[in-house]
Amino acid sequence: MGSVRAEFLKLKRSLSWAVVVLLPLMAVVTGAANTVISGEPLEGDWHTLWMRVVVLYGLFPLAVGVAALASLVWRVEHQGGNWNALMGRRVSTPHVVVGKVAVLAALTAAMQAVLVVGVVVVGKVVFALPGVLPPRYLLVSVVIVLACVPVAALQSGLSMLMRSFAAPVAVALLGASTGVLLLVARFEVLTVLVPYGLVSRATQLGTGTFMDGGSVTAGAVAVFGVLALGLAVVVTAGSVAVLDRRDIR
Repeated sequence: MGSVRAEFLKLKRSLSWAVVVLLPLMAVVTGAANTVISGEPLEGDWHTLWMRVVVLYGLFPLAVGVAALASLVWRVEHQGGNWNALMGRRVSTPHVVVGKVAVLAALTAAMQAVLVVGVVVVGKVVFALPGVLPPRYLLVSVVIVLACVPVAALQSGLSMLMRSFAAPVAVALLGASTGVLLLVARFEVLTVLVPYGLVSRATQLGTGTFMDGGSVTAGAVAVFGVLALGLAVVVTAGSVAVLDRRDIR
């Protein structure tokens, strides 16, 4: 807990909070604007609005946003003599790495919360949709957050190794593109074994797009959870091993 608290203190005046708020709101505004401009009604009410916002958001922007957050989380360590201070720390390597990933997971959860609130506000205020957002999309949101953890762990590792802010983000864009290609090609097994593919697939859950069947089942949620946890553990363990072998500079 101490490591996580320390990481949040480092982000107090960081641009990470702008990413957390602006990126999902841009997705909501884009989905709403496309609907208004096209003149096509939301025939499926909340379902149609959710698809128009979340599907595109999950293909590229989400992974890139997580990458930007990871670069911001590690940015302070690459400034001045902070890296040497990090390498001379009393805190264990797993605490450092897991602390970074935990903070990224929390920021990702905050991004998803902003997205959900944005969809609800737009649905009620702009399109006057009946009722409330169906609970299944809240469950899908939990799945999306879980699926983002392996990407957060991978991007955290890349940002740990690269002093550049942009380089890890470029890797995320390439990874997201690969995930989309696997999704379009319907290589489902391979898609969910690649962190970027897993997060793209998670955002399609319940939408009926690409290879999704359109339903949100307990089995599907469990599979996503297990895969996300497994990938996150493997990637985080790799980052711990790499950091253990790094030296001062």
